[in-house]
Parts: sequence; structure tokens; C-alpha cells
Amino acid sequence: MGNTYKEAGVDVEQGYEALRRMKTHINQASRPEMLGGIGAFAGMFDLSSFQYQEPVLVSGTDGVGTKLKLAVQMNKHDTIGIDLVAMCVNDIAAQGAEPLFFLDYIACGQTNPDVTEQIISGVSAGCIEAGAALIGGETAEMPGMYAPDAYDLAGFAVGIAEKSNLLTGELITAGDAVIGLASSGIHSNGFSLVRKLVEDFDLKKIYAGMDTPLGEVLLTPTKIYDKAAQAVMREANVKGMAHITGGGFYENFPRLLPDGLGVKLNASSWQEPPVFRFLQDIGGIADDEMYRVFNMGIGMAIIVPQEDVDSVMHILNAHGEAAWVIGETVPDEGVHILR
Repeated sequence: MGNTYKEAGVDVEQGYEALRRMKTHINQASRPEMLGGIGAFAGMFDLSSFQYQEPVLVSGTDGVGTKLKLAVQMNKHDTIGIDLVAMCVNDIAAQGAEPLFFLDYIACGQTNPDVTEQIISGVSAGCIEAGAALIGGETAEMPGMYAPDAYDLAGFAVGIAEKSNLLTGELITAGDAVIGLASSGIHSNGFSLVRKLVEDFDLKKIYAGMDTPLGEVLLTPTKIYDKAAQAVMREANVKGMAHITGGGFYENFPRLLPDGLGVKLNASSWQEPPVFRFLQDIGGIADDEMYRVFNMGIGMAIIVPQEDVDSVMHILNAHGEAAWVIGETVPDEGVHILR
């Protein structure tokens, strides 16, 4: 009798080899609150040592979209896991929470231990940067659902915050300052458009304004902001944060603003990575569409009272963040961008 499961497209031995390789990276992304070991049916995390009066768990889940297709096309999978962690923990940070732990889900057509190890090395690196424990995950081999070299990723993060410190945006008033933190590039949104725009371009070529080949620029991992965000929250009066993710400026700023308020932003106040102008020029894309799809160089925005601007900028700079005062809140709903 043959190895019928393998003949059906699932090689369990490859799965075991992938898990063996992953363990080294998983063990690097640990915290003392983790209970149990890798391979248990569920991940466990001990909350008993945390000193909160009213602890609130804050969760987030996300993926990295069709940026994955670019990673497959370039056969470069060691940074896409950082994107996965960043997309989840940045959302948690925007609510005022500290990330505690992370779980990943990999679905693939065929397990390739080399590729899986690269992915998990990135997930581990992202967790270490965020200070989160990688407490578990799942790798699902699904031949017939995915092509042999294709895969999809999903992540899930849980953080903790004091209830009174949660960022809901309800304290924001007209005249507050908007501070923008620099993105590392495109991050993980808008890649269905990006891939269409660059489909006839050489990803190994360095184009005008760029220091590295186009493919590497596009695969630059999403920046993780939670440590800088936590530092600002500890020392300043933060009224709200916005993770500039899917939907760009026009969708994400209104998510944290009270009714009746909007933001007025000055697009000349921050440094825009060259890749955005490159994409706009080759696609003939209108400004409004660019700000509706991409982060345009601002990955996270923090809203504070005007009197706190100097101290917040000092904290951000001390944490290695490039940041600018990019605008203010106004009594006029919507996002108003001056160019």
C-alpha cells in the first residue's frame, strides 16, 4: 500500500522538518510569562505578574495582502514575517496597548522547509522588535487550494493596557497637534496596485531616486512603532494614534476623531520616500488617489496638545524615530491635505 497522504500532495515529513527548523527562531521570541512549550495544542501566557488596576486585553489580526506574491516572485521570504507582526502590533499600539504575544498562520500548497524557515525567522524578528512572545501558530498544507509555491499568512496579536489609558480619541479637540512618524516605505498596503504598476519593470534594477533595486525597495518590511508609542504614552498626554494602513490618510484619520473634527495636514512638512513619486509618475495617479491608497511616508500619527509637541518630538527622536509636526485637528470633518 502506497503513502496515500503523500500521493495526495501532503508530505508530513517535510512538515516535521519545517517545524524543527522553526523552533530555533520561535525560541528567540519568548517572554518569561510564556507557559508550556512549542508543539502543545495551544499557547499559554501568564498574566498574574502584571500590576494593572483595570487590565484590558487588546487584540488585532491581519495579513500582508498581495505583497506575498512579490515575495514569491523574488524568492525572498525573510522579511514578510516582519510585515505580518507589524500589521498587528501597530494596530494594538494605536489603541494604547503593549503587545504581549503573537500567533501566526501559514497556509501553503506544499511545505518547503527553506521557505517556511525564512518566513518564521521574520516573524521571530518582528516579535523581538515588538517585545512580544511568539507563543504558537499553525502551518496548513493545502494542495489543490494553493499552487505548490504559493502561500498565505495571517497573524493574531494580543496586548494589554490599563483601561484608563486606552486611546479612544474622545479627548481630541480642535487645535491639537498631529505628529507623523516616518514609514519605512510602502509597508503592506496597496500592493495590488503596486504589482500592476511594476509588472513590466525590472525588479533587480535601481531606478532614479532609489539606493537599492526596485524589488528590495518594495519588499522593505513594515516599520514597528509600539516601543516608541509606549514611551510617548508614559511621558506625554497622548490623545490619539492612527496607524496609517489600508485606506491611507482618508480612511484612517477619521477612525480616531470625534464627530465634528477633521485634520488639516501639510504634505510639504514631511519627507516622502522616493518610491511613492516613482509609482505615481509611472501610473499617472492623482494625488488624492495616492493619499487614499498609500501611507505616503507617514506610518503612524500621534495627536497631542500643542504644549506637548516639543517633549513628544524629543522622546521620538531619542527612540530613533524620524518625526514631523504634519498638521492639526480642525472643526471641519474629513482629511484636508495642503500640497
